[in-house]
Formats: sequence, C-alpha cells, structure tokens
Amino acid sequence: MGKRDNKDAPAAPPAPFHNPFAALAAKREELPVGTVAPVAAPPSKSEPKGPARAVVRMERKGRGGKEVTVVEHLELPAPQREVWLKALKNSLGCGGVVEDDTLVLQGDQRERLPALLEARGVRKVTVG
Repeated sequence: MGKRDNKDAPAAPPAPFHNPFAALAAKREELPVGTVAPVAAPPSKSEPKGPARAVVRMERKGRGGKEVTVVEHLELPAPQREVWLKALKNSLGCGGVVEDDTLVLQGDQRERLPALLEARGVRKVTVG
C-alpha cells in the first residue's frame, strides 16, 4: 500500500492556462490602421581621420634579446597615443609602453598589427 492509487485523478483542463489576451485576438480587425513613422537616422559625427601613415618594425637591440614591435610616425598628440596604446594592447593581448613618440608593444606583432591600425583609420601601414 505504499503506492498511491490514480483512481481519483482530476481531469485535465481544456486549455493549458488562462490567457487574458486571448479575447484581444478577435478584436484585432477593429483597431485603426496606424501610420508608420519614418525612422530618422541618428546624426553621424564625422569621424576624425586617423594618421596618414605608420611604420611597424620589430626590434631586439638593447632589450636583452626580447622582441618588441615598434610603431612609429603616427604623429598623434600625447593623450591620443595613450588611448591608442591601450586599445592595441587590449586587442593584441600584450603589454606595451609609449616611448617618446613611438608605441612599443611586447612580442612580434607584425602580422596582426597592420589590420588593427587600418581599422583605427591609418591610411598607409608600412611593415619593416
């Protein structure tokens, strides 16, 4: 007698649940036809053009044999260099520093870096 008897099982309801919006489907034809408002495009800010060129090269001298990638000739103001360096470091997953007017990234990034620089608006990237 450990099992329950299913003799008194309740009958299943005709609908799975009470839907308060079911009656609205019949009244859909009574609704007025609305006009479609044109979607205005957001005003686009003119993106400032990136630097005209960049020279990307790998260096080992004076760094204890460690490879670094140097990005030169960007001609960016100092605050912009910091912003660019942070974005490139995050994209490449490496460390880096600003030395004078160059960006120095850890490791040999010569294959991946030109695509990132072009995406940021550099018109000509020279890999050396």
